[in-house]
Amino acid sequence: MLSRLFALSICVSACAGIGLEFITLMKGGASILGAAWVLGGYFTILTNALLAVVFGAFAICGKRLDHPRLMAGVVFSIVLVGVIFALLLQGRRTLAGATAEANFLLHQFNPVLVVLFWLLFTRKGMLSWRDPLLWTLYPLGYLVYALVRGALAGKYAYPFIDVSELGWARVIGNAVLITLCFVAAGQVLVWIDRMLARR
Repeated sequence: MLSRLFALSICVSACAGIGLEFITLMKGGASILGAAWVLGGYFTILTNALLAVVFGAFAICGKRLDHPRLMAGVVFSIVLVGVIFALLLQGRRTLAGATAEANFLLHQFNPVLVVLFWLLFTRKGMLSWRDPLLWTLYPLGYLVYALVRGALAGKYAYPFIDVSELGWARVIGNAVLITLCFVAAGQVLVWIDRMLARR
């Protein structure tokens, strides 16, 4: 029951963060579809939506949805959100009110909650060294989507993939570097999983 309540809190927090961003855009004059289109361009929003679905399902189904590789992949993705924000995006713009609250939930609070859930409630010892390569397919898929969308719209979701500003060579270099770092981080996650399983 505790794990399901914890999962529900993650689902609610993810929904709240996305909802605050949605409301802010609509107050700025965007339509419902327009706000959804804007938010759908961000890895942060898509990943928090994934949290809402996965942990909402866990809150309903409990241990029947206890798939260690899925949970570790979700951990990997939301930690990617938090680390990239901390290293590359934090402080780039001044935030206040609902936007600041949403930013805290989506980039800082939710990553911590998900890591805690994984540490406390997910079965350990089930991961393999190949899993980080599979987990990386999601951010790589997003990268392709974001580059195509940015080229068509003339606006990129994140400055480190802004081809119009940086050029293709630098964007590809950024993508390769981030990918290598997070495959390595995924290997660390697998190592921690195996260490915890031995205890």
